[in-house]
Amino acid sequence: MDRETANLDEREASLSKILIVEDNEMLQEILSERLGFRGFDVVIARDGERALAITPQEKPDLILMDMSLPILDGWETTRRLKANPDTQHIPIIALTAHSLSGDREKSLAAGCDDYEAKPVNFARLLKKMSTFLKG
Repeated sequence: MDRETANLDEREASLSKILIVEDNEMLQEILSERLGFRGFDVVIARDGERALAITPQEKPDLILMDMSLPILDGWETTRRLKANPDTQHIPIIALTAHSLSGDREKSLAAGCDDYEAKPVNFARLLKKMSTFLKG
């Protein structure tokens, strides 16, 4: 077992659905491939509006949310997901290039449960995901 998966039980990953809300196709592919390789069921939304539309049907166990999205940004998308009784329980980790002082707090204030700055440290992200998936 490599150090990236050391904190993530294989059964836990194979039973978990992850929604990646990201407009950057390269990052979508990288995250999707790396998470899929570890047994996650991955669903992708390219913008906040699409994320709001598919989250109730897909019922992801965790959402990775880019904050700078077209159509509806990640902050507003997160606020709406957390305001909806059907989706408010889903943990959301902000993935953002916004890493200035106060950006973490802004993401958390919007309703995100955690924050990961881009470029994504995959091992650290997996550890954060594991915390939420273990409940």
